Amino acid sequence: MAAPPILSWEGLGLIQGAGWLFQGIDLHIGPRDRIALIGRNGAGKTTLLKLIDNRIEADQGNRTVQPGTKVVMLEQDPDFTGCETLLDFAIGGADAPAQHEVEAIAGQIGIDLNRAAASASGGERRRTALARALASEPDLLLLDEPTNHLDLAAIDWLEDWLNRYKGAFVVISHDRTFLTRLTRATLWLDRGSLRRKEVGFGGYEAWEEKVFADEARAAEKLDAKLKIEAHWLERGVTARRKRNQGRLEKLYEMRATRAAMLTPGGNAKLALSSDDSKTKSVIVAEHVTKRFGDRTVIRDFSLRIQRGDRIGVVGANGAGKTTLLKLLTGEMAPDEGEVTLSKTLTGIMIDQQRSLLSPDKTVRQVLAEGGDWIDVQDNRKHIQGYLKEFLFDPGIVDMKVGVLSGGERSRLLLAREFARKSNLLVLDEPTNDLDLETLDLLQEVIADYNGTVLIVSHDRDFLDRTVTVTLGLDGSGTVDIVAGGYADWEAKRKQRTPAAKTKAPKPATAAPAPPPPKKAKLSYKDQRDYDLLPARIEALEETIAHDEEALSDPALYTSDPNKFAALTAAIEKARAEKEAAEERWLELAEMVEAL
Repeated sequence: MAAPPILSWEGLGLIQGAGWLFQGIDLHIGPRDRIALIGRNGAGKTTLLKLIDNRIEADQGNRTVQPGTKVVMLEQDPDFTGCETLLDFAIGGADAPAQHEVEAIAGQIGIDLNRAAASASGGERRRTALARALASEPDLLLLDEPTNHLDLAAIDWLEDWLNRYKGAFVVISHDRTFLTRLTRATLWLDRGSLRRKEVGFGGYEAWEEKVFADEARAAEKLDAKLKIEAHWLERGVTARRKRNQGRLEKLYEMRATRAAMLTPGGNAKLALSSDDSKTKSVIVAEHVTKRFGDRTVIRDFSLRIQRGDRIGVVGANGAGKTTLLKLLTGEMAPDEGEVTLSKTLTGIMIDQQRSLLSPDKTVRQVLAEGGDWIDVQDNRKHIQGYLKEFLFDPGIVDMKVGVLSGGERSRLLLAREFARKSNLLVLDEPTNDLDLETLDLLQEVIADYNGTVLIVSHDRDFLDRTVTVTLGLDGSGTVDIVAGGYADWEAKRKQRTPAAKTKAPKPATAAPAPPPPKKAKLSYKDQRDYDLLPARIEALEETIAHDEEALSDPALYTSDPNKFAALTAAIEKARAEKEAAEERWLELAEMVEAL
């Protein structure tokens, strides 16, 4: 028999602005629940956590808490007003945890609690709030983006802590790896309703697509065209994931090509006179060393970065990631060696400067300086169409930036910066505060970007889906150069760790390797479909776009109703054929990957 819930909301409703943010929600949290809270930016995830914690008052519903239950929430932006030091915040106020417990956790996640609160960075404040929350011994822990501003070692530590934690937690996070490893149930906040499924985040996307497919079929049966139109975002998300499977296939090919250009030790092959890639190089680092005082941050680093490379930079906080980025972009000069940048290189940097978006400006002013059109990489687009590409409702065009959620402001910053013309894109922790759909979009935009991309990130799944080469820093000055993503770099580290601990060398001779298994292959028909379907899908997309453009003529229906009907039927047929072709190609791509 299941244990009774420790906290419940029945008939929960909250009015926001002119209408209900959500209404009629029933929520029950058990004593050992591990729940992922999923939803688009602006859906109300953080607001729901605050309602669970009783920080804001609901307009409807009844909240019930089992006596003696301690609820603790980790906020994204904790309030440090009145605190001289970080320690003052950590052990101040009601229900403060013991100082020695806070200090123990702070030491493990790398935060100096004696630092002045006024001069502490946003990341230092978040980690202080995390130390306070974990040391409070809660029965129910509410975590809003807990991995933001944590390095990889701290994220690993937090995962281990939560795995051993005896209470319940509800977590909002963009970190797919974190959610997949820890959660066993999913709450999905979508269009004002809350769904629950007893499956961890690993099963969420399949569940989500099934729900959308069922709703679309129901809408089509009812001929509810307005309802189908309201699904443009959700249907787009499903299609985007399918397209991204094809992009992943291309990414694997790029990684294989890049692996062939690296020596077994992980150094770039710079000296090959026959290497025609020299003409494609945009950044060349040769034997670069950088020191700060007695500490060598980067030692004898060499790499040739080509046009189209996607370079991921990973490592613990303080390992030298920012220094390496500044060296590669020419912002900082090396103490030894040389960094050469292409004369045609024009770069933009997208960091975490959401604050640069004035809250008093409208979305139209931010994107198009108050106009209706925006130039996107030399292509002129209507601002409302461009907003759709970044998963915004076009109706927000005249809204003030200040009313947008933190994640929506991050997405708006991405939309503005990606419109600028450039051939080098530098992304510093781009995934913070983005929802999962926006992460899918960001992966797509990066994959389609014509230039070179440098990414500093602690998001393991994002790196695995995005980069062709990973530069891993361990703090000793050595930079590992690995073809592939975070998982490839982690695998290399694990291979090297046992070797370092071995006391005696292994004998020179080794048993012969077993013969490689006989390779299976696709049938003739499958191979032909795999080769030809991408071109067919592209052709269908062009046909659909052409017919939709003709159909957009407002006078067509009255002047030539037969042509209007014919175009509508042709578009529906082409869409059905395109969807079937995409499904078939994805099926074949999985077969190829398995082989």
